[in-house]
Amino acid sequence: MTSKNKPKYEPKSILITGGAGFIASNVLRYFWKQYPNTHFHVLDALTYAGDMKNIDDAIHSSDRFTFWYGDIRNERLVDKIISQSEIVLHLAAETHVTRSIYDDINFFETDVIGTQVIANAVLRHKKTVKRFIHISTSEVYGTAMTEDMDESHPLQPQSPYAAAKTGADRLVYSYYHTHKIPAVIVRPFNAFGPNQHLEKLIPRFITSVLLKEPMTIHGDGSSSRDFVHVIDIARALDMIIQASAKDVEGEVFNVGTNKVTSVLEIAQLIEKLMLDNGKQKMEFSEYTLNVDDRPGQVNKHLCNYNKIKKCLGWEPTITLEGGMKDIIDWYVNNRDWWESKVWMRQVPIVTETGKVEFH
Repeated sequence: MTSKNKPKYEPKSILITGGAGFIASNVLRYFWKQYPNTHFHVLDALTYAGDMKNIDDAIHSSDRFTFWYGDIRNERLVDKIISQSEIVLHLAAETHVTRSIYDDINFFETDVIGTQVIANAVLRHKKTVKRFIHISTSEVYGTAMTEDMDESHPLQPQSPYAAAKTGADRLVYSYYHTHKIPAVIVRPFNAFGPNQHLEKLIPRFITSVLLKEPMTIHGDGSSSRDFVHVIDIARALDMIIQASAKDVEGEVFNVGTNKVTSVLEIAQLIEKLMLDNGKQKMEFSEYTLNVDDRPGQVNKHLCNYNKIKKCLGWEPTITLEGGMKDIIDWYVNNRDWWESKVWMRQVPIVTETGKVEFH
């Protein structure tokens, strides 16, 4: 890049699938400032996880923006949009581990078949699509077999969601090797940031405190993850767009921090920031360890991001504690966004013993 705010290459058009969702809407917001002359297309089916409120009014009303309401499995619609797109960022997916146990078929249809539709359209328009970035997930790795996980770690998905994302991941990989589409695969570790759906750990805990409820923790709270801020993910995608084809096409890149935090430590951090800093005094019921471990639970994920650091110079810039303060403020100041979603924080699943639990 010639400067931090003025990229050397500015795409004519970018498609973001699932653009009304958490990660994608934050990526859209970030790219909107990075590429002031680019036209943005967003395709979203507006399922429970998509929300038009996630797209800023200034973006939605701009003549540089086109919103397409539809499903990524709609071949004719997808083909029409990709024919107009120079960069394709594929983030549309069903993403919740627990919900995949409750409603697994929808995950395979959206994540695998939907990705195949996208990849086929990219193939048909290979002459005009300069880069196709598929957003996978660290969940494809399963529980870590090494202290940290690089891109060569075996893929051992442990939930229907992880299995569906593994299928999509390998499908894109196969299309690169079979058809030489300009594909790059990105595996973010656990994303966090503003306007994340309440089914996810951090917003579920934050809103529990705001509602004076206990924070429900799976098992003993020792399950640990590598949490990466959504803006750092957007920065990684930006660098991939700017990179030369020889450096990134056909490659897989992890995006994480190489720092691990347990579920219990997340609960304690949120309690400390919300109750002990003098800014928000409120009554609060102690967090409770009252739910069994989730089926398919992954014990530990720790990212090795040496590859993207060496190739593109990317490193995380936002720490969990530093980012958490702003995220808490966001939920405090945007109750109208999340209060209608409270009922979706928990999903019923049936355990091996036939017991119904809410996770």
